[in-house]
This record gives sequence, C-alpha cells and structure tokens, in this order.
Amino acid sequence: MGRLLKQIVKENDIKNIAPEDYRELAKEIRIKLVRSVSHTGGHLASNLGAVELTMALHLCLDFPKDKLVWDVGHQSYVHKLLTGRAEVFGTLRQIGGISGFPKVKENPSDTFDTGHSSTSLSVALGLAKARDLKGTDEKVFAVIGDGALSGGMAFEALNNAAALKSNMVIVLNDNKMSIAPNVGGMSNYLGKIRANQKYRNLKANVEQTLDKIPNFGQPIASHIKRAKDSIKHLFIPGMLFEDMGLIYIGPVDGHNINEMKTAFETAASVEDQPTLVHVLTKKGKGYKPARKHPSVFHGVEQFDIGTGETLSGEQITYTKIFEQWLLAVGGTREEIVSVCAAMPDGTGVQAFSEKYPERSFDVGIAEEHAVTFAAGLAAGGLRPVVSLYSTFLQRAYDQILHDVCINEMPVIFTVDRSGIVGRDGETHQGIFDISYLSSMPNMTILSPMDGEELVSALNFVLDTMNTPAAIRYPRGKAYRIEMEKRPAFEYGKAEVLAEGREVLILAVGNMVAKALAAAKLLEKNRISPTVVNMRFVKPFDEDLVRSLAKKHRIVVTMEDNIYSGGFSEKLQAFLQKERIRRVKCLAICLPDVFVEHGSPEELYEKYGMDAESVAEKISEVAVR
Repeated sequence: MGRLLKQIVKENDIKNIAPEDYRELAKEIRIKLVRSVSHTGGHLASNLGAVELTMALHLCLDFPKDKLVWDVGHQSYVHKLLTGRAEVFGTLRQIGGISGFPKVKENPSDTFDTGHSSTSLSVALGLAKARDLKGTDEKVFAVIGDGALSGGMAFEALNNAAALKSNMVIVLNDNKMSIAPNVGGMSNYLGKIRANQKYRNLKANVEQTLDKIPNFGQPIASHIKRAKDSIKHLFIPGMLFEDMGLIYIGPVDGHNINEMKTAFETAASVEDQPTLVHVLTKKGKGYKPARKHPSVFHGVEQFDIGTGETLSGEQITYTKIFEQWLLAVGGTREEIVSVCAAMPDGTGVQAFSEKYPERSFDVGIAEEHAVTFAAGLAAGGLRPVVSLYSTFLQRAYDQILHDVCINEMPVIFTVDRSGIVGRDGETHQGIFDISYLSSMPNMTILSPMDGEELVSALNFVLDTMNTPAAIRYPRGKAYRIEMEKRPAFEYGKAEVLAEGREVLILAVGNMVAKALAAAKLLEKNRISPTVVNMRFVKPFDEDLVRSLAKKHRIVVTMEDNIYSGGFSEKLQAFLQKERIRRVKCLAICLPDVFVEHGSPEELYEKYGMDAESVAEKISEVAVR
C-alpha cells in the first residue's frame, strides 16, 4: 500500500494530506484498485474514473455527520478506502469480507445501503428534509451517474426537490455522454453567480421594482425575462435542471480536485434550494485496458493486470445460449423484438441488436417502462422478448401485473441471474422471482434444468403459448445433464429423471443438478430417491406430484428461491389441500433473509443447499 494511503486509517484523514500530494494519493488509490480487483473481481472502470471526484467530496464533507448517498453504489470503492477500509480491501466481495456496495453496518459513513439504480436522489431528499425538520446542519450530497439519471425515479425526485425547497447537492457524475459542452471557466463563473445568494436577491428585487411601475413595469419585466431565458438556453448548460427549479453548476473537470472542491462548497452554501454540480469524468482512467474497454471492466472477474485478460476463460453460459437462440430465431421470425434496460451485453441481446437494430430496443435504466413498452409492442402484434436480471425485473412488478398479465399480452420474459448470483450480495441475488411472479394470474414460469433445456423452453413458449411467460435461468456456466432421451415439453408437465423408493425429490431449475448429485450420495446409504425435474414452477405438474407423493414417505423440494411465496411453500400447501398428510416434507430453499455476498458455491454450502448438505438432511429425516 502506498505511503499516503497508509496515512488514511479512518474517515476524514484525507484532510491531513497536503494539497500538493493529492495527485500522488490518486495514483496510489488507482494502483490499489487495480491490484485488488484483479484478484477479487468487481466494478473497476467506474471506480477508476471517480477517484478525484471521491477525494474532493471527502475534502468537503465531515463523515459520518454529513451524508453522502451513492446511486447504485458500485462506484463506492474509493469511498471505502478513504474511510479506513484499505487494510481489509483485499476481502472485497469475498464471503465474510467487505461488500462491493455501501453498507451502513460496515461503516456509518456509508449512509445508506444501495445496489439498484436511480434511488439516490429520493434518499438524499428524504435525508435533507429530515435534517430541516430536526433543525440540524449536516450537508447532504447524492452522487448519480448519467446512466442512472435516465431512470424514472430520478426524475420523480428532481421534480419533487424544488417543491420541497431544501438544500441538497446533486453530483452528476457524467462519464459516458456530455449533456452539454464543457465551456470551461465561463461556465463555472456563471454557475457561481447563479448560486450566489446576493445575485438571486438582486434579481428578485429588480423584478419586484419593475412590477411596481404603473402600465410599463410588468411588460418590461416580461420582456427582460424572455430575453434572459432565451440567451441562457443558447449559452448556459444545464437549462433542463434550471427549468426544474435546481441551480446548475458546471460542467466541472472531474479530475481537477480543486475545481470540484470549489464547486461543491459553493453548492453546499445555497439555502433552501437544491443544486446540481455536473462533473465530467473518464471511466477507467489510469488503467489502459479499462479505459479502452470500459464496458468490459464495468463488472469484471479476476484478470491479469499486465494484459487485462480475464482468468476465467471462455465459458458456455446460459446468457450465451440465450443470445445464440435469439439471434437464430430472429432471422426466421420477423415478429420477434428485443427489449432490454441498459444491459445489452449482460443480458445477451447485443448480437441481436447489431444484426436487427430496427427490432431492438434498449430503453435505458427504466425497467418499468421496458415492461409496459413491451406490452404495447405485443398489443401491436409483435412478440417482444424482455431480457432483464431477476433482481431488476422485480422493480417492474406492477407493470408486469397490470399491463402484461391483466391484458394477457404474449410477452416473453427471459429472467437472467435467477437464484444465487454471488459476490454482488443482497441487492443482486435473484432469489425472489418465483415468489413475486407466481403471485400473478395468467403468468407461466419455466425453470429449465440445463442449457439444452433452456433452448427447448424458449422454443416451447415461442411456438405454443400466446400468454405471458417467464423463463428463469442462473448466472454463469451452463449445466449439461447427460440424458439418453429428452421428452418434448408439454405445458405444465414435469419429467421423472430417476425412480426410487421412500424419498421423492422435486427440483426446480439449476437445483436439478444438485438433486441428482445428492441422489448419488444417498445411494451409498441405501436410499434411492425418485428425482423429478419440475420444468414448470407455475403451473406445476399437480397430477404427477399427487401420484408420486402417495407412493413416498418423504417429499423434498429444491429451489433457489426464498421459502415465502416460493415453490416449496406452494407445494406443501398443495399436499395439505389434497389431504396427503402422511408424508414428511423437507424444503431445500433459502430462508427468508437477504443473502450476503460470496461465491455461489460458498453460499449454497452455507445455506445447506449443496449436494452434500442435501444428502445429509435427507438421510437424517429418512432414519427418523
């Protein structure tokens, strides 16, 4: 660790660093980021771009008294380093280590736990109003990126911010596109004038004086205002924010600490009005591979520092299989259109969008709009495929229910990152989708057991269904379960993979592979279970379950979802309803908790869902 970074052992220690050493400290931080993330994986490019920005914020704020809310929070690594977590930074995203996102339980300087986009302004506005009502004097800052600003919640908060007349500072970290050209010193000068209380008082006094002049005063004031506003629209950036009632300062060089510090201090001095500071940064700054390929290094696995190449190698993932399927059927089915929300690479629709741009729609970070837009596409006679991560799809619950399911629109939801996702932790685990989707009438939920069955499920939905359907699949390398023959899909029907006695295992999705592995371990204890691949979570195969449950003493359900509202709970309710009460039920699923960060394998083991733990639990129940 660098000489200067070693001196920062707790929050606010950066204020003891001499200004002439800021550049060297920024360099040390970037070295620390690259070296650590090359081992742990994580969000590198965004943090490299926010080094000086974070330093400037820490020079202006007093932690934990002042409040800093990070939008999404994946760019908070530098903040963690500057609040005394440099020594444990090597545990980033590791089980038992520090999170890759803000966590108040780690350090009160993190202010608020985040992980989803476009929430920071609402949180900060709430903190600012709470401060006003309590009569305290802490500063409230929110950092939001240009991408996150496209989210609907951000605009709702902006709309409300001016009405509440509370000082808060919004830092727009613009690292991708320029909202307005950087006009340098003049822009900063004009921003300071508009933020200056004396200027605003003078402007108000002039307008009031003119209004008092009989006959001529109001027309003169009106003409001056129209002329002034026209000139401002021509020459001053940020008029969108000005028109919404915010004071705009910028653009500011996001790698000039002194310039940002001045802008932040000016913004914080404004009374009774929110201020937006527009900061221009370079994503991936300081590490050539990340600067050259910022999207690759947005969220990266372990990589070689010298080459920038990831160490995991090429894998056939579920996302890749879906990508190939979409590209193939897109060539033969012109009614297919793709909809995603700012993650074409992550959800596997990039290749389709490049080949069929007129049928591909990336709506930005706007999941709610994506779903209702897809409903409109379907109502217009097209067949939309909406590709979202499980954890982000839940943001559009009402739109799925109200606009897709009530209208019975044939929208296909490809639910990527279902189940345990891993190192991004609580906010990103896809462990709620069965619960929230299965509560919706007219929704069908499929959960294929491996990569080959994913293709079959997609084809089945496209070829035979004309109602809403969600196909859920996990992150990472696709399983391939060896089978001599795979029966064709039939709506709502499951598939018996192995026939045994006493124990019936009903497995969902990627838990099928674990069920088969557990069955092999059980055979050593002379327990030969029946293993069923459910295929459909909703509707599940009631006829098969009813028949098999009556022939077995123990019924085991396996799913990568929480118990509440999940397949296990619904299966047990079904057995009660059918008065099949002589069986013992064992639910292998996640408890009703938010699952922390760690590798999927570590988390499955921790929660007793790996093959060894499952076999042990079944054996214990079997001998009772």
